[in-house]
Amino acid sequence: MRKPTSRKERAEHLFKVVTSQRFLTKQGLGNEVPFFICPYPAEEGLSMVEDRLDLVTRITHAGIAVLDLSLYDLSLSILEERGILEQILEIESDTDKGEIRELLQSVLDPKANLIPKIGDAIEATPHDVIFLSGVGEVYPYIRSHNVLNNLQSTAKDKPTVLFFPGSYTHALATGASLDLFGRLHDDKYYRAFNILNYEV
Repeated sequence: MRKPTSRKERAEHLFKVVTSQRFLTKQGLGNEVPFFICPYPAEEGLSMVEDRLDLVTRITHAGIAVLDLSLYDLSLSILEERGILEQILEIESDTDKGEIRELLQSVLDPKANLIPKIGDAIEATPHDVIFLSGVGEVYPYIRSHNVLNNLQSTAKDKPTVLFFPGSYTHALATGASLDLFGRLHDDKYYRAFNILNYEV
């Protein structure tokens, strides 16, 4: 199978995969967690938002429930619930960027705060598949491999697709690699499948 290269081919491939019984019933994963990466060129970030929303609409019309979560929106929600969003916005221009990063990484810690928030959404919303987006918007405060590692116990029952602005590659010598924006190595993550390679 040839990997989809254009926006239209990618959209059609994703629709075909996500609406397939093989995907929805997690067949062919060999007891692995049902995590999929949908890599896309970072320069297509804005059009990918549009494409993802169109995909959610099409999948929903096909009778499949999508839980569409943005890491960015979840992060803002956590900051608002803690009552510190306005404070951070006020001090951000006058505060050392390292201090801001440290504060946000602490408050938005995946294991302690973000994953429980995702878990609440999973519990509250009937769904057949989970879409996670906003990876680029939350970098460097939240790293995608940390989200995936911590999500394994929370989102193991339904397929999860992480929309990733960059590349996800597998090499025998180096293993699997998430490269954010095609430049920043975001550590190794071995347990996800590249959805663009998934056949139905």
